[in-house]
Amino acid sequence: MTVFWRLREPERFSPFMHVSNNAPASLVTADEALEILRRSGASNALVAHCEAVRDLALQLCEGVSVRVDRNLVEAGALLHDLGRVRTQGLQHVAEGVRLAGQLGLPEKIRHIIQRHVGAGLSSIEAQEAGLPPGHYLPETAEEKIVAYADNLVYGHRVISFEESIQRFSSRLGLESPVVRRMFDLHQEICAWCDGKF
Repeated sequence: MTVFWRLREPERFSPFMHVSNNAPASLVTADEALEILRRSGASNALVAHCEAVRDLALQLCEGVSVRVDRNLVEAGALLHDLGRVRTQGLQHVAEGVRLAGQLGLPEKIRHIIQRHVGAGLSSIEAQEAGLPPGHYLPETAEEKIVAYADNLVYGHRVISFEESIQRFSSRLGLESPVVRRMFDLHQEICAWCDGKF
């Protein structure tokens, strides 16, 4: 696969250069993230979903009381489903991390991709799903905001938290650890927003 992610300094970097994994995530602009999706073969529906997740995540950033890197949230939200250009189901997480690594995207963006499903997966859940060993629970504010926003976007439409819980619990059961973590994440985000979201 051709590496096409580029930094903002075109005089120093080739537009097709693989960049260092410790490049600051803020160097990935929204336009670059969208270009990555399009060049990777993302459908219009996938791009619309990622844009809707980005829009909601940025809206959340406006109301939270914790420090958040908005640029990281924007790039991470746009790229969270990168793996869906190759596969569906939970395997899109591993494929997205793999593709992001090939592109030389920053580790912080790869973590958002890896940790965005539901409110994360335990190592046992990830293993049972056939995902490679790794850490799949969101830790940073940016990871949590993208995961939460993704839970509230169905297709390209924003849905209520209740509708999101209904969708997940109809497949997994209301007592599922995944659903319980979604409630916990909802409470955490609401606390950051003083209950205004």
